[in-house]
Amino acid sequence: MGITYDEAVAAVTARGQRFELAPIEVDGVACTGFANAPRTLRALFASARSRGDATFLVYEDERWTFAEVMAEVDALAATLVHRYGVARGDRVAIAMRNYPEWVVSFAAITSIGAISVSFNAWWVPDEIDFALGDAGVKVLIADAERVERARHACATRGVAVLGVRGHHEAVEGVDHWPDVVHRGDPMPDVDVDGEDDATILYTSGTTGRPKGAVSTNRAVLQALFGFACRAAVEAARAPAEPPSELPSVMPSPSASPSPPVFILIVPLFHVTGCVPVMLSCFAGGVELVMMHRWDPERALQLIERERVTQFVGVPTQSWDLLECPAFDRYDTSSLEKVGGGGAPAPPKLVQRVEDAFSRGGPTIGYGMTETNAYGPQNSGLDYLERPTSTGRATPVLQIEVRDAMGAPLPVGGRGEIWFRGPHLIRGYWGNPGATAETIVDGWLRTGDIGRVDGEGFVYLEDRAKDMILRGGENVYSAEVEAAIYEHPAVYEAAVYGVPHERLGEEVAATVCVRGGERLGAEGLRAHLTTRLAAFKVPTRLSFVTEPLPRNASGKILKTSLRQQAADG
Repeated sequence: MGITYDEAVAAVTARGQRFELAPIEVDGVACTGFANAPRTLRALFASARSRGDATFLVYEDERWTFAEVMAEVDALAATLVHRYGVARGDRVAIAMRNYPEWVVSFAAITSIGAISVSFNAWWVPDEIDFALGDAGVKVLIADAERVERARHACATRGVAVLGVRGHHEAVEGVDHWPDVVHRGDPMPDVDVDGEDDATILYTSGTTGRPKGAVSTNRAVLQALFGFACRAAVEAARAPAEPPSELPSVMPSPSASPSPPVFILIVPLFHVTGCVPVMLSCFAGGVELVMMHRWDPERALQLIERERVTQFVGVPTQSWDLLECPAFDRYDTSSLEKVGGGGAPAPPKLVQRVEDAFSRGGPTIGYGMTETNAYGPQNSGLDYLERPTSTGRATPVLQIEVRDAMGAPLPVGGRGEIWFRGPHLIRGYWGNPGATAETIVDGWLRTGDIGRVDGEGFVYLEDRAKDMILRGGENVYSAEVEAAIYEHPAVYEAAVYGVPHERLGEEVAATVCVRGGERLGAEGLRAHLTTRLAAFKVPTRLSFVTEPLPRNASGKILKTSLRQQAADG
């Protein structure tokens, strides 16, 4: 029988261990951090040089070794400094799909003390123009499609453009990567500090313009070590598996019959793709398999071909994988962990993942852009026994649940979840008002509604903005969605509130019906009335046969569905 969670945490974080804890001061606020985390991303990337000819990046039929990636990183860093005059603190933006050059660009930018600004690859010209101006971008590194969208704005704002994977030689004002990035050029000698800003990631911005969440080198690396610490804790609880030193979101693969391999199924401009997936692989010497775009059958092909062990995305992607008509034709026996975060997973999905993969157990994580994706995590037997919980945190993350006035609630109380730790953003770029609203005395207001039980398990019940207030009763969309997913004819569903003259809001849902199945409002309501209180059962139901609309991160666009329902 393994040791308890608390015993594992104490062992893994003890003095002299890799995840030894130490007091850290962040903006004058004391907190707990990891004593052995690298101080800068530059130092983290430099350690990858020792990996040599081991395979790092696999993109479709391309293979890049660590040595090749680092040679390209050095060359691009030299180009940024000597050709474009990029200095410490300057902003360099990346706008491209998941290409190997995205990884190279991020490493090069942060290695010279500049700030990597991640552009959403789905942005239209107006959104690109806003972010260029908001962040004060000096150089934009972009693929052909994004170059075309950004050319006018860059020319107007005087932003240099470096084109990737396209024939930019004849495009005025655009440099072509092979023409200006020369392998063999050494990494410039730049002094970088742990408290220097490293990244700006734009939030999705459900209303108004998105906000640029700014993280220091220290924040990113403390989050990265948080994932590794959690993996070590879980490994310590299983006596057959020694504690991991691999900075990853998953338990140690050291006892596995095959080496660890991640598949990248979310955008690199999203915090999950950037920190717990890409940076974990960079730090741990782990192969990273990159897809041109999300496609369930292509993912199955790559899982089989590359013997992928770790599948980290949003719950809808796990669902897509299981629902793929070709699922049984591919060998998925290499998978050890299947899951991710971004949204609560329906309990039915948790059990389906456990049943469908011979070795791959379900996992979930609760993180945000503002936390560098790090937060409570749940996996293994804990997750199967508590499928509605996002799990527990390691000691560097403090969690409180507070009422509307900001006062802490007792154990089990339902309110807004607040976080504190060395991995949080320092604020929003050029937006002190938004920063003050979100970060209060070193605590981050998540905007999420939930509770924490006596064992430290966190239960995320809804986004504050997604909670439906119906006639004075709170309705949590995640609870209603979980009940809908239990119907065998349902492929996916989204629950949201729409205005109601008397009740304030009424509960609405859009349901995608599985191919070949039939389902109507009467049948679904009959199913729900045995599982939910009457006031939680949707009074407005829409049924579709096409997948629900999603953003670039794979999350269902409830704002769009809510508007359609209101218009209808």
